[in-house]
Amino acid sequence: MYPEINRCDLSFEEITGQHSYFCAFCGEENEVLVDASAERHQRFTEDCEVCCRPNLLDISIERDGGVSVSATQEYEA
Repeated sequence: MYPEINRCDLSFEEITGQHSYFCAFCGEENEVLVDASAERHQRFTEDCEVCCRPNLLDISIERDGGVSVSATQEYEA
C-alpha cells in the first residue's frame, strides 16, 4: 500500500516559487524552487551556489500557504 500524501489546500500558483535559505556551510543566501505539486513535506539535497557543498533541505508547506525552508549539512565538514 502507498503512503498517504498530504497536499496543500492552496493552488499551485499560490505556493510555487523561489524561496531563500542560508547555506549550512558558508552562510550565503541561496534560493530554491518550491514545487507545490509535490508533497507538503519535502526533503532533498541541493548544492550551494557559492561554496558548492551539499545542503540537506527540509521544506514544509503549511495549509495557510506559509513555506519554511531549513538547511543542514549533509555531512560534517
